[in-house]
Amino acid sequence: MAASSRPALVLASASPRRIALLRQIGVEPDAICPANLDETPHKGELPRPYALRLARTKATHHAHQYGKPALIIGADTVVAAGRRILPKAEDEETARRCLTLLSGRRHKVFTAIVCQPTPEWPEGHYCERVVESSVTFNRLTPQQIEALIHRGDWQGKAGGYALQGQAAAFIRQVGGSPSGVIGLPLFEMVQLLRGQPLPAGQKWVD
Repeated sequence: MAASSRPALVLASASPRRIALLRQIGVEPDAICPANLDETPHKGELPRPYALRLARTKATHHAHQYGKPALIIGADTVVAAGRRILPKAEDEETARRCLTLLSGRRHKVFTAIVCQPTPEWPEGHYCERVVESSVTFNRLTPQQIEALIHRGDWQGKAGGYALQGQAAAFIRQVGGSPSGVIGLPLFEMVQLLRGQPLPAGQKWVD
């Protein structure tokens, strides 16, 4: 790598939400590489270590495949009701079950972020964070749940809802990182990027 050039910044996710969040703080990934991996929780696996395991796996997978100096960002968001990991809603029935479970209660959202340098950029620092937030839903009537299902914001979302979608009208309180609930905790992300040893005059974020 030339002394004046910086390594690429690679997002190991095709999530439109994570891409939009990075752009919100002026960060444009040089590459977007989806990580199509088995996301089945291990037997007895708890939400926090599950989120971190998936983020690590995504980052490691691309770090060993990219083949150029780069920093790989792996991230994963997990919605948890107690010790129970809620699935990503891929159909209406799953979304309905999740919303019914979350109705009138407080739950936790864990978002893990992992920054892993590729072997071609040995100067980079490996680092990781898990950010815990809480979300409290108002009690939902069956009619309100059906309206949310009809809206379609649940598709592909952990826990069957999106904080930035229509469900926000029923969320009484968010504690912690709102951007973490959406998919990428921006404060922590910026701190990890600023801690990387980039060449003089180069930066990913102001």
